[in-house]
Amino acid sequence: MASAPRPGPLAGVRVIDLTINVLGPLATQILGDAGADVIKVESTAGDPTREMGITRTPGMAVMYLNLNRNKRSVVLDLKHPSGQASMATLVATADVVVHNMRLGAAERLGLDPASLRRTNPRLIHAAATGFRQASSRRDRPAFDDVIQGMSGIATLNRDASGAPRYTPIALADKFCGHALASAITMALYHRERTGEGQEIHLPMLETLLAFNLPEHLGGATLCEPAFGLGYSRMLSPHRRPYATRDGYICVMAVTDDQWHRLFGALGRPEMMRDARFARLAERVANIGEAYAVLTETFPTRDTREWLDILERADVPCGPANTIADLLDDPYLAETGFFQEVAHPTEGRLTMMAPPVEFSASPATIRLLPPKLGEHTESVLRELGLQAGET
Repeated sequence: MASAPRPGPLAGVRVIDLTINVLGPLATQILGDAGADVIKVESTAGDPTREMGITRTPGMAVMYLNLNRNKRSVVLDLKHPSGQASMATLVATADVVVHNMRLGAAERLGLDPASLRRTNPRLIHAAATGFRQASSRRDRPAFDDVIQGMSGIATLNRDASGAPRYTPIALADKFCGHALASAITMALYHRERTGEGQEIHLPMLETLLAFNLPEHLGGATLCEPAFGLGYSRMLSPHRRPYATRDGYICVMAVTDDQWHRLFGALGRPEMMRDARFARLAERVANIGEAYAVLTETFPTRDTREWLDILERADVPCGPANTIADLLDDPYLAETGFFQEVAHPTEGRLTMMAPPVEFSASPATIRLLPPKLGEHTESVLRELGLQAGET
């Protein structure tokens, strides 16, 4: 007989998820994957991502499907007294409440930390907004593109003409979502040790700056910005996937030994006898010239030939995959990263497996993304309420 699935590390933790779009839903999905009981509270209109992208059924678009597994959906009208009363009952049972609405809006709805923690002092109240709550920009709206621009990432990612451009992923939202999930688990650990709940506020701009600047603060780190800003290796025009005879390859060497092996694999061992490239400090100063050698050499063979040569030399490398390539990638097939599931209303879906492995308390996909309000009646019954009290 197969043994029952082992509970995840956050089993027994209840999370009330008031978030929409990408940042918050990703954070709460990470908590749900780890075993938390995530109750997604939505308005009658639902999370906007329900309408973003390809759909089989209205309200179940692919963006929503990829951010909202391991959750139960409850519809409450938080502007109506009955919905507010149901929410208060729900919060009383919760360990964590998460939102990404403007702080002023949360206060008007009675969802600020002071209001909620009066009746549930052990509650962890987590909010993510664009800017610091004690700043002049406290209630300014912010989305991923705005934060990418304000953090300097769009300018670092200039196109060939020098114009800033956004990365083609929701970088700010997704990184801040992971950071928010991490902060919540830290607060849960603190409460486990002390019994004390607390308030978490995550400002998107500062969070992305802390992500963006470690390699680019440069001379400003020493209070000498005139020494130069930005990390030259990252800014070299030759730092990119290298064209091969039939595609592109990604290669990176850091240590002296890796560069020795890389230049040897390229048939250019004499490069390591050049004073510009022999040691790390000199290579950093001349990284554009080092990368230029790679740019010149890789077009002489096919991608697969180079991968075989570089893997034998133990040089970090890989193909520059398209998204279509990923679906047929043999490594991802081996690890089971893409999991096909049968959704009761959406048919066959491909889900991405939780990436982090826990030996004693594995993360799992237990619940598939819910229809809007799918669990309203069952959750309200758990609270001793009637379905009309929403």
